[in-house]
Amino acid sequence: MTTRLVEVRQKVLKQNDVVARALRERFHAAGVFVVSLVSSPGSGKTTFLEKTLVMGRQRGWRVAALVGDLATDNDAMRLARSGAPVKQIVTGTVCHLDAQMVDDALKEWKLEDIDILFIENVGNLVCPASYDLGEDLRLVLFSVTEGEDKPRKYPTIFNTADVAIITKVDLAEAVEFDRVAAEASVHAVRPGMEIKEVSAKTGRGMEEWMGFLGRIKGLKSKS
Repeated sequence: MTTRLVEVRQKVLKQNDVVARALRERFHAAGVFVVSLVSSPGSGKTTFLEKTLVMGRQRGWRVAALVGDLATDNDAMRLARSGAPVKQIVTGTVCHLDAQMVDDALKEWKLEDIDILFIENVGNLVCPASYDLGEDLRLVLFSVTEGEDKPRKYPTIFNTADVAIITKVDLAEAVEFDRVAAEASVHAVRPGMEIKEVSAKTGRGMEEWMGFLGRIKGLKSKS
């Protein structure tokens, strides 16, 4: 039985990789920079993305977002307040997005009208780690309220991400968050990983994050 489960999983991941490669080729051909976001529930991922969409539009970027959720469209409704095109992907019992879900959700959108596409995954730090969505940049978020050792507990997702975003830093002092320990935890799993500290509520760190995103997008567009 175990062997059969492994074979099925390998087949599913192989099929996902095929679709993801095709998606990545389409994105690059259309000039779309794709950013995926992964975190556990309650990390502030949606608030961070909403603020990013608003600030992106203020910069003249044509931004859009796909949002994964098990059952509701609440996050999509929140993100739509930014004025950016947003579409919800309801996964049902599936605890992650896969490349085919993303491909299906994009059928009504013209990619040439988008500069940056954000894909907010289902709140989970385990399942999404194995699924390539055709993204250029994968963010893994964790909040100061979740503890400094989050990366050590979920090393796989940190090893498959490009940037760690520490959220809700406005609460750091209140929860006695240890920045040094948190950074050490990240780098113990992924040496040299880029780390950004932000508070979408107060705006702290958001300009730095947007500047970083703009530079990365520009470098990718030239490659």
